[in-house]
Amino acid sequence: MKTCLICDDHAMMREALEGAVAIGWPEATVVQAIDYPTAWSAAMAAPDLIISDLAMPGASPIDGIRRLREAAPDTPILVVTGNEDDEVLLTLFRMGIAGFAPKTSKSALIEAAIRLVLAGGRYLPPRIVELAAGAAPATPQFASSTLARLTERQVDVLKLIALGQSNKEIARELDLSPATIKAHTAAAIAALGAANRTEAVMRAREMGLI
Repeated sequence: MKTCLICDDHAMMREALEGAVAIGWPEATVVQAIDYPTAWSAAMAAPDLIISDLAMPGASPIDGIRRLREAAPDTPILVVTGNEDDEVLLTLFRMGIAGFAPKTSKSALIEAAIRLVLAGGRYLPPRIVELAAGAAPATPQFASSTLARLTERQVDVLKLIALGQSNKEIARELDLSPATIKAHTAAAIAALGAANRTEAVMRAREMGLI
């Protein structure tokens, strides 16, 4: 049985994240935690994925996530947070967190980030990579790491989006279903740290990926 642990002290956010899991990973059983002590205890059961807020009762963000990793060292952690403190995010990145997504992200982006992390990838928005590299946006290092996270099919889809084609048109051209094209698009948006199709194409062009 696949299990996803969702940690957030706000009921509405837990419900929203559970909805994203239900769409992006429907076979998973969801366990919820409302504070860090509950999350640490639940993490000892070694869930397949942990989705966690940073600001929860019971610990500071860094100590809370550190102890979450200690409780489930082999479980990828996707942080969904409103915290944009550079030092905090960089410290968590160095811990090996599997991904970061703002709480303001659309559900499609969260779903794509979940799929990417479950596939063994890391969803790292450009800002996190810039902090880690101490470099400007769209450096060759970032372009290279992003290319590694984009599949050949996702690049194909981005190229056709850049030509102005709709999901249905792309599906016909690639002989795939519109739902599959939608999934590839969402995954590419997540990998590029973009907010939508247009921004994904712009970032891919800036990096020389398409």
